[in-house]
Amino acid sequence: MQLTGKSAIVTGASRGIGRAIAIDLASRGASVVVNYNSSEAAALEVVTTITSAGGQAIAVKGDVAKADAANALIKAAIDAYGKLDILVNNAGTTRDMLLMSMKEDDWDTVIDTDLKSVYNCSKAAVRPMIRQRGGRIINISSVVGLAGQAGQSNYAAAKAGVIGFTKSLAREVGSRSITVNAVAPGFIPTALTDVLTAEQKDATIKMTPLARFGKPEEVAYAVSFLASDEAAFITGVVLTVDGGLVMQ
Repeated sequence: MQLTGKSAIVTGASRGIGRAIAIDLASRGASVVVNYNSSEAAALEVVTTITSAGGQAIAVKGDVAKADAANALIKAAIDAYGKLDILVNNAGTTRDMLLMSMKEDDWDTVIDTDLKSVYNCSKAAVRPMIRQRGGRIINISSVVGLAGQAGQSNYAAAKAGVIGFTKSLAREVGSRSITVNAVAPGFIPTALTDVLTAEQKDATIKMTPLARFGKPEEVAYAVSFLASDEAAFITGVVLTVDGGLVMQ
């Protein structure tokens, strides 16, 4: 799966799954924009990792939950690389709490970061992709958006929304050779999962047929496949990378 000559944006790419995606895309030849909101040092480390290996990358700060920042991010990618071929909507956060105790701000923050950012960036990216008659949009959802999870009604709602958005946009832009797909990771140890107790982690492993946690790189491989020419006839799908935790 070679991506030589392609340009890509990965939102929330300073750490975790986003970091792995940016590095893997670059390793396959894509020129990458590493988007971050607050973790500048981590984002620059990702850029250094890519460029030290002979790849091309720049870091662009922006809270993509805000439309102006999303628009500026798309423009920065086109200014840097002349076009935008691949958009990976990965930015996300959690504010876990049982609904009875969940504050409105906790709901709004997760919906804005995990779902509205997908709307903002995709809307900004679609127009240039239509002009060039092609592109790949890959949205990072979660198995929680498929199955739900106690204490994560905000996160589940956002990630389920990402799936519905993915399928709808795929129908809208398919005639322009733009594919829109989602990747739904299972339990991948990152900073967002550090809040889980050892008991919760053990229970998740027991429910996973492959009996282990996933790796950020394994999600990245799925994204790179969907971004590649080999996936040109795949659109509107949700690819679960979860060790069989949630079988559709």
